[in-house]
Amino acid sequence: MLVIGLTGGIATGKSTVSALLSTSGVPVVDADILAREVVAPGTHALSKIAAHFEPHLILPDGSLDRKKLGSIIFNDETKRKIVNSIVHPAVTRAIALNILKCWIRGERMCVVDVPLLIEGGLWKWMGCVVVVYCSPEIQLRRLMDRDQCTRAEAEARLGSQLPITTKIAYADIVIDNSGSRSELEDQIRLCLKRLDRIVGRTWIVSWLFPPFGLLSVAWTLLVRMVLRAKPTSSMDRGNGK
Repeated sequence: MLVIGLTGGIATGKSTVSALLSTSGVPVVDADILAREVVAPGTHALSKIAAHFEPHLILPDGSLDRKKLGSIIFNDETKRKIVNSIVHPAVTRAIALNILKCWIRGERMCVVDVPLLIEGGLWKWMGCVVVVYCSPEIQLRRLMDRDQCTRAEAEARLGSQLPITTKIAYADIVIDNSGSRSELEDQIRLCLKRLDRIVGRTWIVSWLFPPFGLLSVAWTLLVRMVLRAKPTSSMDRGNGK
């Protein structure tokens, strides 16, 4: 089974691409959804957060007061690291479990939708990395329109993130979402054709004979990690060609 890491920048259209892939029948593991699930009422991660911080972070219904937690960790790197050390491992385990479920069902491929795929290092464990791109000016304009913020506010938010042009260097496939919806849908179709070629017919052997599948995964990851040791930026990998 091919595990595809999907990422992008804020306002580049990653969520739209994720939805289109899901509509096309590709199972999607959404890290944002899992991040909410791992701190749901009664979870171990929520208990650990409450133990490290004020008890009033827990709302009357037992859920996490995300807004209050955000205000606590926004300007405090130490506290932010504590939260990340609790939440990130739980999300990683949940991602791995969902990938396993896809493999058990006999899926040919699955998409792991992670906003911080590159920053968090999870890209190293993906069989293929897809980055959703649009030009920095379009990205800025979309962010301003979406969040109804000023240009200065939008530039500050973009400046706090890894530039989308840097993320492209880690991509096997780049989907350029600078155009219309129909153009994006055309690129999704091309992307799926390329992914189908990557999967080929060996997936059924890997599924029927797990030891072969494990060896194949280990070899693929080793080779790809070596090849990605020095990523180079290139738009030639885009558009599923």
